[in-house]
Amino acid sequence: MTVQGVLLDLSGVVYEGDHAIAGALEAIARLRAAHLPIRFVTNTTRKPRQAIIRELSAIGLNVADDELFTPVDAANTWLAAYSCSTSLLVHPALKDEFPTPEKTEGHAVIIGDAEHDFNYANLNDVFRDLVDGAELLALAKNRTFKDRDGKLSLDAGPFVAALEFATGKQAFILGKPAPEFFKSVLASIPCPPESAVMVGDDAEADVAGALSCGLGAALLVRTGKFKDGDDTRFDPHPTATVDDLSAAVEWILANRN
Repeated sequence: MTVQGVLLDLSGVVYEGDHAIAGALEAIARLRAAHLPIRFVTNTTRKPRQAIIRELSAIGLNVADDELFTPVDAANTWLAAYSCSTSLLVHPALKDEFPTPEKTEGHAVIIGDAEHDFNYANLNDVFRDLVDGAELLALAKNRTFKDRDGKLSLDAGPFVAALEFATGKQAFILGKPAPEFFKSVLASIPCPPESAVMVGDDAEADVAGALSCGLGAALLVRTGKFKDGDDTRFDPHPTATVDDLSAAVEWILANRN
């Protein structure tokens, strides 16, 4: 394939906790030196985008504002298009990221990784909004993420599934693996899907999601939340499974034409 763009997940691929994964920054520098456009795509919903950019800078990675794509960006695009007021079940750090539309024609519940705000009272409040007709928007539906202590923690997906079960509604997913999310990222390069490569540690949202959307290749790294067997757990299977981002970049540069 002729690679015209590279999409990189962040947590578990570029960094873990408060430090860069060994070799990751050098690997990104190699992509930049090869003049390959990079977009950083994350389903992290505990931090506003400027906080993400600052934290990346602190570990030695400078990311331009237009290189970073988050589910919150997609949510605000959706809200502006449909003029919806919102009920938010998101992390407290994200609440100011959602401006109130001047004119509202509907109502939507937005759910992300609310961390300690996932409790019965809050879930029941948004459940009642959904029963009354609100749309259900999920910033992401990831099952787990690798927490700062190195162990897996529940992500927003199980709570989204609970609301779907209780209401009979299907959530509209805004982040990965939503086709619209990948399309908006590629449109910013611009790059046709078949000329793009995705690199992630989530075999479902990152890899199978990207391939299902028509991306030319998707590489699964054995860092982050990768577990043995992930490379065959979801369809489509990864184009290749590699040790880390350094190995992924080796693959990309070797297979770019």
